[in-house]
Formats: sequence, C-alpha cells, structure tokens
Amino acid sequence: MTEPSPPRLDLEALGIDRGGDLLVRRALRGIAPGTDLRIAGSHPDLLIHLRVLCRAAGHEVRVKDDEIVVRRGTAVDAPRRGAVRAGKADPRSADAVVDAPSPRWGLAARGALVEAGAPAFHRPLSSKDEIWADDAAHLYAQAAANQWDPATAIPWAMPFELPDEVEDAVVQIMTYLIENETAALLVPARFVAQIHPHFREVMQLLAIQAADEARHIEVFTRRALLRRKELGLSTAGGQASLQTLVDEPDFALASFLLSVLGEGTFLSLLWFLHEHAPDPVTRDVVRLAAQDEARHVSFGLAHLGRHLSVEPSLFGRLALAVERRHDTLRNTAGLNQEVWDGLVLLAAGSFRPSDIARGHDAVLALSQEMEDKRARRLERLGFEGAQARALSQLHTKNFM
Repeated sequence: MTEPSPPRLDLEALGIDRGGDLLVRRALRGIAPGTDLRIAGSHPDLLIHLRVLCRAAGHEVRVKDDEIVVRRGTAVDAPRRGAVRAGKADPRSADAVVDAPSPRWGLAARGALVEAGAPAFHRPLSSKDEIWADDAAHLYAQAAANQWDPATAIPWAMPFELPDEVEDAVVQIMTYLIENETAALLVPARFVAQIHPHFREVMQLLAIQAADEARHIEVFTRRALLRRKELGLSTAGGQASLQTLVDEPDFALASFLLSVLGEGTFLSLLWFLHEHAPDPVTRDVVRLAAQDEARHVSFGLAHLGRHLSVEPSLFGRLALAVERRHDTLRNTAGLNQEVWDGLVLLAAGSFRPSDIARGHDAVLALSQEMEDKRARRLERLGFEGAQARALSQLHTKNFM
C-alpha cells in the first residue's frame, strides 16, 4: 500500500522574514506531530531561514530529492512550552473565577495561556473571598449601560430664577457634595490598582465607580458656578471626616465605611435634595448622581456579604472600624452648619417662621431616615438588630 504524499506548501517568492513564517506555522499546525510537510519556494535564503525558524520550535528540517521537508516536532510551539493557563480554558464557565489566582498570570486575560517566563504581578488584593461579588458581572453591565453625559443629560440652559439666599444655599450644598465625592473617587481609585486582573469585573466596577464620582464632581461644580463665581465653605470637621475614609488601608473596611455607610447615607441626602430642589438643574443633577450611588452601595453590600459568609470574624473588624472612626472624630464639629442651614432653607422654601420650622423638622426626619436605613443595611449584612442600630448611631454626623 502506497503511503500518501506529505502535504505541500508553496511559498513562491515569499521569504520567511516577510511573513512566510506565518504560513509555515499555519501549515504545521494542520499536521500531526512526527509527520512531514514539503515546502517549496524561490526565495534564495529560504532553507537558511527555515532552519532557524524550525530549530526554535523543535521541528526537523532536511533536504530530500532537492526538496525541503519539515518534520513537525512532538513538542508544542516554543511560546507554549511550559505555558500555564490563567484559570479555566473557557472563561465563561461557572467556576472560571478561581479562589487564588497566581501572580504569574500577570495581566493575562482570564482563561488565556501565559507563556513561561512572563513577569509575576503581585497584587495585594488577590483572594476571591476578599473582593468578589457573585453579581459583579451584572453590576458592571448595569453600570456601563447607565452612563450619562453631563453635557446633555442635564438641562443646563433651562431658565430659572432663585432668591439670592436660596441660590447661596444651593452653592454651599454643592460645595459640600464636591468634596465628599472627591473622597468617594479617591478610595476606589486607590484600590483598583491593587486587584489581581483575574477579578476583572470587580476591577472594572471600581474603575467605573471612580468615573461616576468624577462625573458627579463635574456636575456639582457646574451647578454651583451656574449663577455664582465662587464656591462655598469647606470645614475642618468635614475634611477630617473624609480623611478617615481616604486613609483607610484595608479594602473591606474602606468599602464598608464608604459604600455601605457613607454612600448609603448619601443616597438619602440626594433624594432629599431631589424632593426639595428649587430648580430643574439641581433636581436632575442629584437624581442622576443618586442612581449611580445606588449601584455603588449594591456592590459594597454584595461583596461584603460574600466576604462575611466565608470570614465571620470580619464582623468584629467592621464594628471596630466604625468605633475607631467615631473616636477619631469625637472632637470634630460634624456637619457643616452652613450645609445644615441650607438644607433647612431648601426644605422650608421661604424664611417664614412656620416654613422654617417645617424645613427644620424635615432635615431632622432626614437624619432619622439615614440612621434607620444604615441600620437596615447593617442587618442585611448579618449584624444583629441592637448592634446594627448602635453602629448606625456611631456613624459620622458629616453623613459621608
């Protein structure tokens, strides 16, 4: 029985150094190890270049009957020798996200082959239990789909007129919101660079969260300066409160203090401002910001809930973080008085004593709502009712 002739590749005048190597590798991938490939071509250095190419990949080159023959080696191609896979081959499989990805996987996509000798990237946040949320992919898709353009999403040109003191109150509140959102940008921005890229959905979520906060800073600043040339007051107490967030080095504690407690509290504030906004621009600015903040809170609850389920001792660390922050801020002034007065005025709508009383009561009710909702979020994480209420009461009076 006559053996079939080996497959033949005609490179014509194409040199190995001008793309012929691509065709040779392609042809070799199509045959089994240990079998031959005949190669023809008119390039004067074809044989020399083929020997170099094939030696590096473990293939044998010989000349038989004035024809070049390459026998495919039994080893894989050079870049694949010793390669490791960064997780499952199918990155969409249910168990594709591993518990502890190797530093050797570096920046490789989840499921990719990583060539031997690639540099190791040591990321502090490289444990699934520390940062993962089972609905991270869904939250990221939602965040990406709900991005909005500050230039077009808000009716900046819509005419309105406010009394000077009401406009001043809006400017002061916006000034306060800007510095709080700056802290809310810095925290995820600091941690995103510490995450192992294997957990790409969490990395993407934190990146888009930082982008959300950058957008909030933009629109709050633009609203503050829409009718005024200067911003309002930033207080030492407010800055001290935010510093405790920015300086927290532990991801779980920072996420808890910022997303679950701070941004959760801010959600109530933003919807309060939406309800009492004196103009359409302010109303849309805080509405859009609140929609973004709700996602941030959802992720904080999701990943901390998972973390607590596998590390119950984290409950104690979270409680201590609240108490430590309370003790640190014990001697600070709390909420900016100008912000409090501005909230009262917006809720009152006028300076009539009866309206001011109603506005004052509304802000007190807001404070109580914030406290109640913080406690409910803490209970959702698994804190007992009494402890949840006690920790909620220790939260900073600066809201964030």
